[in-house]
Amino acid sequence: MFYKLIFVSLWSRRTSIILMLIAISLSVSLLFGVEHLRREAKESFTKTISGTDLIVGARSGQVNLLLYSVFRIGNATNNISWESYKDIILDKNVEWSIPISLGDSHKGFRVMGTTETFFEKYRYGNKMLLSFKQGQKFKNVYDVVLGSQVAKELKYKVGQKIVLSHGVGKVSFSKHDDKPFEIVGILEPTGTPVDRTVHISLAGIEAIHIDWQQDGAKIPGLKISAEEALKHDLNPKVITAFFIGLKSKVATFNLQRKINTYKQEPLVAIIPGLALVELWRIVAFVENLLVVISAFVVVTGFIGMITTLLAGLNERRREIAIFRSIGANPTYIFLLLMVESIFLATIGCLIGIINVALILTLLKPLLITQYGLFISANFFNTYMLMIVGLIIFVAAILGLIPSIVAYKCSLKDGLNIKA
Repeated sequence: MFYKLIFVSLWSRRTSIILMLIAISLSVSLLFGVEHLRREAKESFTKTISGTDLIVGARSGQVNLLLYSVFRIGNATNNISWESYKDIILDKNVEWSIPISLGDSHKGFRVMGTTETFFEKYRYGNKMLLSFKQGQKFKNVYDVVLGSQVAKELKYKVGQKIVLSHGVGKVSFSKHDDKPFEIVGILEPTGTPVDRTVHISLAGIEAIHIDWQQDGAKIPGLKISAEEALKHDLNPKVITAFFIGLKSKVATFNLQRKINTYKQEPLVAIIPGLALVELWRIVAFVENLLVVISAFVVVTGFIGMITTLLAGLNERRREIAIFRSIGANPTYIFLLLMVESIFLATIGCLIGIINVALILTLLKPLLITQYGLFISANFFNTYMLMIVGLIIFVAAILGLIPSIVAYKCSLKDGLNIKA
């Protein structure tokens, strides 16, 4: 009988109740959506690189090394000699290594020189390997492999020729136009900086700079064609950084200490996972701000609900009086309003959860193909369940206001309803 009265009462006010549920569900959807995207973004961020035990570069801060080697942001303080690289990877604990060379670009996208090992050993996410959407990895000096975002934005296809530029600016007047590269492969989206990177071989890096000075200027009076460059020694002299995979995780700290105290030149080795956590802490205030804003939106939605219930109490005084006339005591009226508030909050949460699940399911293919973002549609977990419980608890606390007012009205008015 009690719950039947609640449903009948809500149905009699269905227009205002539906509007109230829309407001609550939208605010809850925003909170759940932001919270899920925040957690997924953090997980994706921390898995930008996985399976790599150490990143080695010229001595600098670990965040700076992480930024330019993994995220292609900024520049290295110095290069590493090829001899030092070869010496370090001879360590018995090293299973594989990936050298990288940065410093050039193509229409705003960073160019990275590396070896074929990059496509075989580099991992992201849950230790996922890179895969090709079209073509294959480079084999020749003037082959280039594009990240998915590069190919998409510039509308490139396998077989096209492109020209690289000296420096990392979006607009460059120093082009390596005498040595064009042919696109031989396009990678699948990864949701990492790989998508926005142009990959060539280390030999390719050497070839385009063979008639350039180390300070970034062309050698006056010297011009070596693409064909002539192939006849020269294209083994790298220097690289920007390199990734290391070890045979045993136990050896990580020993090798890190060995590299950090390397006598031939000042180097630093960082553990990617720790550096990623430190970098995330720097930008964490943004995610916290989004959560706070979403929480305020939810609270605003519930305040609207309570305001609507309070505004409707005057119209419901006759209804309350009728309940009193058939034997309902003030406590019954109090519980009636409390259960209404909790019921509306619960239904609003359920609708909000369904909204987020539907939106994520519909947008997931688009996010993967267009932006390379892997956002799971399965967002409901123990943490989200705790948020739902907290929301219903807050709704119950706020619901005390109209419930107490109705309780007092039922005591004061009885059957004497004032106009």
